[in-house]
Amino acid sequence: MRQGRLHVSTDAPEFGEALNSAKSRIEKILKVNGKHSAEHFHRALGKIMWDYVGMARNEKGLLRAIDSIRQLRSEFWSDVKVLGSGEAFNQNLEHAGRVADFLEFSELLASDALHRDESCGGHFREESQTDDGEAKRDDENFAFVAAWEFTGGEPALHKEELEFEIVHPTQRSYK
Repeated sequence: MRQGRLHVSTDAPEFGEALNSAKSRIEKILKVNGKHSAEHFHRALGKIMWDYVGMARNEKGLLRAIDSIRQLRSEFWSDVKVLGSGEAFNQNLEHAGRVADFLEFSELLASDALHRDESCGGHFREESQTDDGEAKRDDENFAFVAAWEFTGGEPALHKEELEFEIVHPTQRSYK
């Protein structure tokens, strides 16, 4: 072994599982042979996120976003067109794989924004504001780190509670 390089064994069962999963996903994307490019779906997803999951959000828009993302993901898996094959470097295939990931991630992001019924950081929930129109926090119910898991159905929330010992969260005022 040369200094600075680690040898990674491909004998581990996890390596085989990951390799087979990747090959299966590539085959699945290539077999669709639909009519629309990955770019078409990427742009449509960007519009949904811009319109409904931006810095200012509300429950109605977030619910619409989640429904629209799920519908778009279904359309992607039935109508994406990827030119070329999986045998050599293929930027169309790479982009399609990333868009498939973005579709899953975007649903998780919108689900988290819907679940977090407060204004926090740079994100403003229209339903959660002070009488002066400023962002209103809810530290009693949202003092945790959230990690969402894509399940193919309803996303699963994993939480880790935060403990504040020295600095405690406070309501901000920008006025």
